[in-house]
Amino acid sequence: MDIELRHLRAFLVLCEEANYTRAAARLHMSQPALTRTVQQLERLVECRLVERTSRRFGLTDEGATLLEHARRIVADIDAVRAELLRRSAVEIGFAWLLPDAWFAAVRERYEARGGRLRPRRVEDPIAALDARTIDIAVYRRHIRLPSRFASRVIATERRVLAVSASSALATGEPRTWAGLAHWPLVVNTVSGTTDAASWPESDPVREVVTCTNFDEWLELVAAGRGIGVVPELARVRAPHPGVVYREIPDAPPSRVLLAWRAKPEPPRPVRDFLGVVDAVCAG
Repeated sequence: MDIELRHLRAFLVLCEEANYTRAAARLHMSQPALTRTVQQLERLVECRLVERTSRRFGLTDEGATLLEHARRIVADIDAVRAELLRRSAVEIGFAWLLPDAWFAAVRERYEARGGRLRPRRVEDPIAALDARTIDIAVYRRHIRLPSRFASRVIATERRVLAVSASSALATGEPRTWAGLAHWPLVVNTVSGTTDAASWPESDPVREVVTCTNFDEWLELVAAGRGIGVVPELARVRAPHPGVVYREIPDAPPSRVLLAWRAKPEPPRPVRDFLGVVDAVCAG
């Protein structure tokens, strides 16, 4: 067996506390376990490190030498770990279209602190978060999250109507939200923001066409299979020759949310990123 970092950390804490009981409590281990760890370290270096006396805690000459080196070794390892953590990228999963202004502000602040962000397009951000293939999920659907996740609202977005270019709704006066309640509706069940339940008085016989991603949703709307409702950002970022985006003056806004794994505690880069998010959202 070789000397491990746990041996050195336990030895350092014992030297700092000069007491087995206090050191064990600080290390969240039992006193007998701490004693065994130190004795194991002594066997590995083949010399006594701690004076065996009941009156006071003391180090042998060899113990004092090891203490000097252990402090440097542990400090170097902690410094390297901190540097690597700062370099590690926080992966942000999104199904479609990150909110421009928010993401630009967060990325600028986070990367100014030495961090890196890596946006990743995924079909289902919450599923990807659960599978640990991303660190942060950006999503827009109102869904119940597992208890191990935490979330927060980062923005609200105006909704616009998306219709086929050949639809009667493509021209004329803007429609009201209630006036759209009976039209056939295309719903992205994975990452969409609007479904039939988005209308307070939903039509029980309303035709609903479902799909599972934004590209399919866009093509179904272009084909005239139904109307769609999306955040206003789509008008600029997702143009389609067969789709017309129209205003809905009284449409309720949709929300953009972040989710992350809160149990166990997320790694430092994720915590630092969430701190930047809080600062940006606070203005």
